[in-house]
Amino acid sequence: MSLGTAVLTFAVVALALTLTPGLDTALVLRAALTRTRRDAAATAAGIVAGLFVWGAAAAVGVSALLTASQLAYDVLRYAGAAYLVVFGLRLLVRAVRATPGAEPAGTAGSSPWRAARQGLATNLLNPKVGVFYVALLPQFLPSDSNPLGVGLLLAGVHGLISVVWFAVLITLASALGRWLRRPATVRAIDGITGTTLIGFGVKLAVSRA
Repeated sequence: MSLGTAVLTFAVVALALTLTPGLDTALVLRAALTRTRRDAAATAAGIVAGLFVWGAAAAVGVSALLTASQLAYDVLRYAGAAYLVVFGLRLLVRAVRATPGAEPAGTAGSSPWRAARQGLATNLLNPKVGVFYVALLPQFLPSDSNPLGVGLLLAGVHGLISVVWFAVLITLASALGRWLRRPATVRAIDGITGTTLIGFGVKLAVSRA
């Protein structure tokens, strides 16, 4: 397989993965609907940064530990599940405690740096992403190539696709921002997102590699 063919084929797979509704999409969409475009973009940047970390790890074989060691996988799995459940519970509490006329949740004291950290942590604490990369990425590495270089290149392709997808989500959310940022709507979004995150966390905790 040539490098060009590998990149194009991986791009198709990455596109399908990106367009499939999941945790990353939920986080960026929630940030765009309840915070600012800057916070949403920062969340997306954190997620994309996580893709590069996983891509590099898979290329050099580090994330192979997740498939070779059940203990390593379980440690990361439970840590990720706990993070998602706690994050989801915080959103549910915020939705329940919010009062009519209050400032929309997430706008006061919001920080792009904090949003980026949340996006990065969520991505890195999801062992499913690591398993996906370690199982798929090596199949797209030409035999005479530099594994780390090509791994980062493929992660970059995935990241570029994700950036375009997140930009579409953020633009659509901003277009409807005035209605979607009303306190009652924000409470509903926080409640739905919190429930979704808890669901992802529980599913991750009970799943197996």
